[in-house]
Amino acid sequence: MSVLSKPYFHDEAAAFAFVEGIIWPQGPHCYHCGATDRLTKVAPNPEKRIRFGLHRCGHCKGQFTVRMGTIFEESKLPMTKWLQAIYLMCSSKKGVSALQLSRTLEVTYKTAWFLAHRIREAMRCGELAPFGGGGGMVEADETFIGIDPDEPRAKAGANHKMKVLTLVDRSTGRAHSTVLDFISAKAIGEIVVANLSHEAILMTDEARHYVKLGEKFAGHGHTNHSAGEYVSRFNPQVHTNTVEGYFSIFKRGMKGVYQHASKKHLHRYLAEFDFRYCNRIALGVDDQ
Repeated sequence: MSVLSKPYFHDEAAAFAFVEGIIWPQGPHCYHCGATDRLTKVAPNPEKRIRFGLHRCGHCKGQFTVRMGTIFEESKLPMTKWLQAIYLMCSSKKGVSALQLSRTLEVTYKTAWFLAHRIREAMRCGELAPFGGGGGMVEADETFIGIDPDEPRAKAGANHKMKVLTLVDRSTGRAHSTVLDFISAKAIGEIVVANLSHEAILMTDEARHYVKLGEKFAGHGHTNHSAGEYVSRFNPQVHTNTVEGYFSIFKRGMKGVYQHASKKHLHRYLAEFDFRYCNRIALGVDDQ
């Protein structure tokens, strides 16, 4: 049986029960006053415009559903469509375009685009634990993609492209990507210092802006890409191949699936790839 035949993908009541089990593992609580008792579940009645999953609080007399305070809030789209969209976006290695979501879910392109961006916002990591805790190795590298509308087109170099800095914690598989306005030791240093533990061992290439930055951590290993060195001949643990692999998946997804992303939305696409990469590592999913 396919995972897509699960009841919560097709039955609205089952979809609400599934979401309530995740958001309210200890049972429902009032969104307005926080009460956990004297809550009444109202039977749905589309003819009387009584929606699915409606609860009434006996304390504050307020009405609420599990949608409130989540990405589902203020959406008239059925919960089944939301769950299908979430599954498609999370299970795809390189992402799903809004046009593909529109065709699969049988909704308008505008609705599919709205769905996708709300889901990407939910994918943004809220974990505050620094990378490399306990002496873990963290790789840092930059890449370029698309055209930066704030920079003039250059005949040489890549300064006219959008710039992305990504950190990958080898031990946990967590990734954190940031859109940069410009590449400098100060801009990169502020992000790296803010996200890495002082116990971390930083892994980079030979770029100059990492030389002094590496002194702020427990260790700093680097390879010389310009000389064709991608793994240190002295220590096979010194490399940036993990973050390079992240960039490979990210660029194949951006160019092959999404094809274009404006600078103001690029951080949302990066959050999606960060989320998917972290969960792929955590679940031990093969790249093939």
